[in-house]
Amino acid sequence: MEYEMRAEHPEGVSPQQVDAPVKIWHMVKSDGALALCGRDLDPAAATQSADAWGTPKGEPFCHGCGALFLREVP
Repeated sequence: MEYEMRAEHPEGVSPQQVDAPVKIWHMVKSDGALALCGRDLDPAAATQSADAWGTPKGEPFCHGCGALFLREVP
């Protein structure tokens, strides 16, 4: 299964906004908008590789997604 990180942007911030701030990063199945923790994310929100998980680039990260991601990845 392929994963990527998708941003949750602060309320009132458009994902299309240049340099839109990230409230928190979530983990989703590739090209998905449903976070592993169950939160529905904007399909237009910023994404980055799952390789950023656990690095400063992937912070702040959803603790619920992190726990579930560790269970799913061998």
